[in-house]
Amino acid sequence: MTEILSRKDAGGIATLTLNAPDRLNALSDAMLAALQTQIDALADDPATLVVILKGAGKAFCAGHDLKEMQAGRQAEDGGQAYFADLFARCTKVMTGLIRLPQPVIAAPHGIATAAGCQLVASCDLAIAAEGTRFGVNGVNIGLFCSTPMVALSRNIPRKQAFEMLTTGEFIECDRAEALGLINRAVPHERLETESRALAETLAKKLNPAVRIGKRTFYEQLEMRLDAAYAHAGSVMVENMMWRDTDEGISAFLEKRPPNWRT
Repeated sequence: MTEILSRKDAGGIATLTLNAPDRLNALSDAMLAALQTQIDALADDPATLVVILKGAGKAFCAGHDLKEMQAGRQAEDGGQAYFADLFARCTKVMTGLIRLPQPVIAAPHGIATAAGCQLVASCDLAIAAEGTRFGVNGVNIGLFCSTPMVALSRNIPRKQAFEMLTTGEFIECDRAEALGLINRAVPHERLETESRALAETLAKKLNPAVRIGKRTFYEQLEMRLDAAYAHAGSVMVENMMWRDTDEGISAFLEKRPPNWRT
């Protein structure tokens, strides 16, 4: 069988490809399980410096698998236990991406809808193919995208997020970029090249600094201003104590490449 989620490693960059194109790479039970397995593996993988997440076929991800969700209703409780477990598993995947020590770059194309849009919003960076459409469209079928809302509302301004959630309308790449859902859009034929180039740029940085920086970035966002500064300050003190940071500063002042050990 073809892997539902493929992984390719090269140059310290792990590329994960959602590989169920016949289902528009829906977040089925199997897809969520495969993503969680890779997230768990990457969390303990010092050799991987950056992660790229993309989709096979004509779309990035169309959200949850609605056929599986309807099948879940056949349980005696009408599916309540299944749905609670499903959204808990999905939440674990989304928060797992944020908690990975490596930066994660989404490379969407085609469409990223509902939980697929949530997936983009849960990645640290996003480079999209021109023509990609983004939406949280569940309201159109009577299911408000409440869990995608959590990630979306932490990426874009609240009124724009609420409009997307209540109208169920798509936004195009230019709008997604202006709102901050993606970093930029590139021609489709350059999507792989551009996402790889960004990954390679990040991979060249001092890896422990990027890892501590990503962790602190998300930690301070949840704090009040004074607490955020206090926390970030203590992290910078820790960072300054590293041998490689000393070497990096010395190399900059001496106008030479740094000789990092990490």
